[in-house]
Amino acid sequence: MDMQTWRNGREQAVNAAEAIRAALATLGVPESTWSGIRPTVTHNGHPYVHMGMLPAQAVEQIAEALRLPSAP
Repeated sequence: MDMQTWRNGREQAVNAAEAIRAALATLGVPESTWSGIRPTVTHNGHPYVHMGMLPAQAVEQIAEALRLPSAP
């Protein structure tokens, strides 16, 4: 993998990690719960976000937010 592929993947992973952190903060989930969320890039440049273990209550909040109807 070339360095630009890694950089592109890293940027996408960082943006996605920041987006989920912001969404969790908006839901009122404490930072201590989501502080382990980390962007990562595989050996072939694919971006991922490692979320690790989250408390069941936080996951229930996430699920409830996902079930809300979207605004028109």
